[in-house]
Amino acid sequence: MRIASVLTSIAVAGFIATGAAAAATTAATTTTAPAATTAAPMKKAPATAMTPEKTAISKQCSALADAKKLHGKAREKFRADCKKNGGKAT
Repeated sequence: MRIASVLTSIAVAGFIATGAAAAATTAATTTTAPAATTAAPMKKAPATAMTPEKTAISKQCSALADAKKLHGKAREKFRADCKKNGGKAT
């Protein structure tokens, strides 16, 4: 019975010590937080709506890329060049 009492006391002391160490670590972490976290949040950039003309050019370039069966980086490059040329393939 005495051994169980001693083991229980050691376990309780261990839990208390662990809790104190965790609290000290948490307190140290929160006091060294960077000042940037307290700054005001950045505002979003205004969303720019695509004009109907740009939408039509983009769809035309996508259709041309589909016709050429382009995928991945080749498709991205083709569409970028196409949109620069106003919807005409180069």
